[in-house]
Amino acid sequence: MGCYQQLIVKPLTGDLRHDTYQFLVDNGRPDTAQHCLDVGDETRKIALQYGVDPNAAACSGYLHDISAVIPNEERIAAAKELGIEVLPEEEAFPMIIHQKLSRQMAINLFKVDDHQIVNAAGCHTTLRANPTELDKVLFVADKIAWDQPGNPPYLNEIKQALERSLDHACFSYIDYLWQRRQQLKVVHPWLRDAYYELRNKV
Repeated sequence: MGCYQQLIVKPLTGDLRHDTYQFLVDNGRPDTAQHCLDVGDETRKIALQYGVDPNAAACSGYLHDISAVIPNEERIAAAKELGIEVLPEEEAFPMIIHQKLSRQMAINLFKVDDHQIVNAAGCHTTLRANPTELDKVLFVADKIAWDQPGNPPYLNEIKQALERSLDHACFSYIDYLWQRRQQLKVVHPWLRDAYYELRNKV
């Protein structure tokens, strides 16, 4: 496929942690490689706390940002080439479609056939309505083990909310964004759906 032609894709070893890390390093994203390891470790910890399969959780973390190897300006074209539905909000702000790209790349390049794992990767930025427990674990882990310098401004609140429930932790972050939605490039409809659903639950 055209969007993969420039990528270095080595034979799989069967160790997803190693394979995703090496893929990102080989394709010039060592920063993302480390972030994916950190998120994988965080997902495992949260999964154990909430009775979710820790190995599946870790795998979703390793995979969630593999699409970072596709430049932002090429993501919409890549998504369309791969048959991924592109929403108007994603067309306007291509960065946000990386979650869907990571899902498809997990299937195509890393041969992951566990729907729960790839679907969690596919909504890790925005969450979605009716999320699985694994979706929520990865969503929260990605926000705690974030990929920017320093600590995220919402870190204490989300960690405190995580002591109550996964739903409270997810809502803590989404509400943080919601209160600042006028400053966001777009409000993704999946995020909006998750906000209203969680607001009624917590």
